[in-house]
Amino acid sequence: MEEKLRQKPSKLVKVVLFGPESTGKTTLSKELAAYYNTNWVPEYARTYLQDKWDKEAKPCEPHDLIPIAIGQIDSENILTESSKELLICDTDLLETKVYSEAYYLGFCDPLLEKYALLNSYDLYLLTSIDIPWEKDDLRDKPLEREKMFQHFRNSLEENGKEYLILQGNKEKRRKTAITAIDKLLKR
Repeated sequence: MEEKLRQKPSKLVKVVLFGPESTGKTTLSKELAAYYNTNWVPEYARTYLQDKWDKEAKPCEPHDLIPIAIGQIDSENILTESSKELLICDTDLLETKVYSEAYYLGFCDPLLEKYALLNSYDLYLLTSIDIPWEKDDLRDKPLEREKMFQHFRNSLEENGKEYLILQGNKEKRRKTAITAIDKLLKR
């Protein structure tokens, strides 16, 4: 099972959109991938949990987290093979770890935690909560946005991850992200 949670080695620059629900991660992931003419890795949890909700009207449960993590890394590994210089990731296993701890009283499966910390990315773009929250079947914490943002920020800081906070309107976030990614690509 451990192999299913491991990133394939690559020389790609990998950037993760990271943060609480309804903060523009997917929209910006798609825009950045289009701008750089590269692949973006969708958030596997969204597809997995929406399918579960549609079939059973059940939310995420602790036993869902490993299959979500495996699906996320599998998607990333597939797209790593067809990307040239840059890969945009709409979430990663560290995000799954943060949600696990926030929803399940600090619990995170040790295997998920291991690979959330072992897998590596060049930059995390932490999306701020300064845009309106939008309701859907899966989003459920509109009143806990500040608390969730702090969970995400603390996780990055505690684990020594390089990150940049994206704030402001859609265009400002996009410009900030592009400037940061351009610097990475020039290294």
